[in-house]
Amino acid sequence: MAIVDDHALVREGTVQLLEQEADLQVVGQAGSGEEALTLLDALDPDVALVDVNLPGMSGLELARQVAGRGLRYRVLVVSAYDDHAYVSEALEVGVGGYLIKTASARELLDAVRAVADGVVVLDAGVSARLGRRHRSAPESPSAAALTARENDVLGLLARGRSNKEIAAELALGLRTVESHVSSVLAKLGVASRTEAVAYAHSRRLIEPESHGEARP
Repeated sequence: MAIVDDHALVREGTVQLLEQEADLQVVGQAGSGEEALTLLDALDPDVALVDVNLPGMSGLELARQVAGRGLRYRVLVVSAYDDHAYVSEALEVGVGGYLIKTASARELLDAVRAVADGVVVLDAGVSARLGRRHRSAPESPSAAALTARENDVLGLLARGRSNKEIAAELALGLRTVESHVSSVLAKLGVASRTEAVAYAHSRRLIEPESHGEARP
């Protein structure tokens, strides 16, 4: 994995934490978004830990460029900000996870492993607030209205899969997947994939996958 943060002390401390784990390996560090893009292209890590506040290109813009270029690695945002606007933008960009800097060492390690396994991770506090937003809605949506296939699609959306990846994983046509996604959003009463992911997390509809060998 790689670490992108403009504070050298934070990077060094994170490296020390991660490299105590036998299955995790830090292969590079960067102090800015521009530097990170070059570094990540060269190293192709499984996960990039990215701060939101970076000099020049922000962490969210970095994540947007990663998603737009179809790069393999996943971005785990580690931010001091937990407001809904930041989280929504991050999820819309397609990050692999959003963690608050007050998270414990164990929460960070668990999040890195989960994101590497394809699970979209939300900080516990952020997830709880999103859940309260859904539960306080006048007409709370229900997954009970979804078909079995739509539940499959929702689960894969919550793991950060694109429509193309969902189509391949479920052996469906792309247009069929697009139709299922539209149906899921309509039945849940949400307006975007971000809200669908938040719904899945608030209802605990996804579980972490098993972890494999050491990951860069």
